Amino acid sequence: MSLKHPILAQVALGYAPLYDAQRQVMATRLTLVPLKPDVALDPAEVLAVALDACPASHRPVILNVPHEATLAAVARCELPPHLSLEVPAFLAGSMAEALLSCSGQLLKGVSDVGAPRSTFKATELDLDDLRRGVTDPNRLPLWCNVVRSAPEAAEAFQRGAQAVFGLPVEGAYEPPAGSPKVDVSADLQVLMQLIGQVDRGEAPDRLEATLKRDPSLAFKLLRYMNSAAFGLPVEVTSFRHAMMLLGLARLKRWLALLLATACKDNAMRPVMWAALRRGLLMEELARGLNDREAQDEMFICGLFSLLDHLLKSPFDKLLASVPCPERVVQALVHHTGPYQPYLDMARAIESESPFDHRDAAAALMLGPAEVNQAVVVALAKGAQLD
Repeated sequence: MSLKHPILAQVALGYAPLYDAQRQVMATRLTLVPLKPDVALDPAEVLAVALDACPASHRPVILNVPHEATLAAVARCELPPHLSLEVPAFLAGSMAEALLSCSGQLLKGVSDVGAPRSTFKATELDLDDLRRGVTDPNRLPLWCNVVRSAPEAAEAFQRGAQAVFGLPVEGAYEPPAGSPKVDVSADLQVLMQLIGQVDRGEAPDRLEATLKRDPSLAFKLLRYMNSAAFGLPVEVTSFRHAMMLLGLARLKRWLALLLATACKDNAMRPVMWAALRRGLLMEELARGLNDREAQDEMFICGLFSLLDHLLKSPFDKLLASVPCPERVVQALVHHTGPYQPYLDMARAIESESPFDHRDAAAALMLGPAEVNQAVVVALAKGAQLD
C-alpha cells in the first residue's frame, strides 16, 4: 500500500480520550510505540502523524512516545500550540535542556523536575498512586492515567484528579441488581423507528413524517451529512435530498450514528466519543475488503458496540428493538462472526497496548501500516464530526 507516512509501518498506534469531572472530552492522547525499541523514530514524521490524526483546528492532542531518544528528539522540535508531550518523570531531568523552549507539557509520574515548573501543565498519576495519597512536589494539577469503569473514574475525581484518561466503561453492560427499567427517551424512539422503517424500505414520505416529530434530529443529521468527513460533492438540503443521494442502505449508517451519539447522560460523553471513533476505525479497517456493504456494517458494529452502556440495556434485549445486520448481531451478542476480530482490533488500539495490537493485527493478517493508516483516518474523521 502507498503510505503518506512511512513511519506508520514502524509503530503501534493507540489512542484514548482525556475528560474532566463533567465528562467533557478535553483532548486525545495519541500513543506511538516503536515496534523496534532499538530504532529511534524520525521526530518530524512523528509530528506529521499526530497532526494528520488530530488537526490543529480541533481538540488538543497529547503525544505519548515511550521511547527515550525519540521523545527527546520530538521535544527539540517546534511543537504546534495544540500538542503536548507526556514526559516520564524519570526523564524530566535529562530532558530539561530540550524542554526549555516548551511549555504546557505533561509530567508522567512524580519528580522534583529539573526543567522549569512552567514547562508542565499537569502531573499524571495512576489511580493506585492517588489511593496511596501520593503528592506532587511541583503542585501541578493532577490527571489520572487509564481508568476502566465509571466507579474508577468517580474515585479518581474524588481523590483529587482534575481529568482522567480512558473510558468509564468496560465489558458488556449488566444492569445493577434491583435497578428500575430505563425508559427510552422520545428522540431515541424516533431514531429507532426511523432505523426500522429504513430497514423495511418504507417510502420516503413516511420516513419524513417520522423525522418531523423531532426537528432537532433532522438538523443534526443534515449537519453530519454536510461535514467534511462525509465527503458528499453537494450540500444536502433536506432529508428527502439525503435519501436521493445516499439510498436507504447508506442512510441507515448515519441514523445509527445519531442513535449512538444522542444519549442525554452527561457521564456518557466519553463513551459517545469512543463509539464514533470505533465505528470509523472499523470501517477503515474493512476498506481493504472492497466490500461497501461490509464497510457500512462494520461502521454500525463499532458504533453500536458501546450502545448497551449508552442505552442501559443488554445487547440481546437492545438489538431486538433496533434492526441490525446479522453479522453485527453475531459480534455484539454472540461474540462470533467475521466482524469480531475487527472489533477486537479496535479495542486493542484503544487499550494503547502494543502486545494486544500485535496479536489482534495478526488475527486479521494485517500489517502495522494498514492498521495505523486506519487509526489516523478514523481519528481525523472523528474530529471533523465532533
